[in-house]
Amino acid sequence: MKLSQLNSGQKARVVSVHSTEDGDPIARRLGDLGFVQGESVRIVAFGPFGGDPIAVQIGQARFALRRSEAARVQVEAQS
Repeated sequence: MKLSQLNSGQKARVVSVHSTEDGDPIARRLGDLGFVQGESVRIVAFGPFGGDPIAVQIGQARFALRRSEAARVQVEAQS
């Protein structure tokens, strides 16, 4: 499932980040921020009306991602 499909407060583990081309700058940025295989992530909140941005916590850091960026991160939901 995609990170953008999780509910608020839901935890997951990163499986992969989808690149659309070689040297994809968005995929590289997500990796630099810590979205790498095995990392735990949690949805903190959604923007107004469930839209952009999505607040995501990975480790002790929190980031605001566009829904389209979060959709590139494949995750495995955790209970």
